[in-house]
Amino acid sequence: MGSLAKKALNKYLSQLNHHPLRTKVITSGVLVALSDVTSQKLTGIQKLQLKRILLKVLYGCLYLGPFAHYLHQILDKIFHGKRDTKTVAKKVALEQLTASPWNHFVFLVYYGLIIEGRTWVQVKAKVKKEFPSLQLTAWMFWPFVGWINHQFMPLQFRVIFHSLVAFCWGLFLNVRAKSVTLNKS
Repeated sequence: MGSLAKKALNKYLSQLNHHPLRTKVITSGVLVALSDVTSQKLTGIQKLQLKRILLKVLYGCLYLGPFAHYLHQILDKIFHGKRDTKTVAKKVALEQLTASPWNHFVFLVYYGLIIEGRTWVQVKAKVKKEFPSLQLTAWMFWPFVGWINHQFMPLQFRVIFHSLVAFCWGLFLNVRAKSVTLNKS
């Protein structure tokens, strides 16, 4: 079993080296799907909602993977690939003040319009209500992840590391959303 896992890891690393964008896109889609399946089970959904999973996979593949791939490349170009403490702090601050709010806004809009099928007016109201709390919660967690990512991860692994942590973040958001819904009933 160990050699099978090692072969799979080597194959993955080879794909990451030869086809970085494609590999990150697929990885992001798979991890978003796994996060959603796990979330559905944790929140008590008995029968998996396959349409929801597929729509989340599309979101991961068409938006999250490519966005993160290019974001990390741009940050490394802006800061010339430096990893000293001051530069990492600047990268984290820039990421948290731009990409983090943007990603949460896009997710709330996508989730509301595409996954839940709400109207723009409903989505706009939900974003207005939930975005500040979501973003403040994110700022209590993601800067630490960003610090680890920019300080210790080589560029080619930053999207994968971020996606793995986002897997857990997705679980948190889904369980949180479910508890907010239950508390309102």
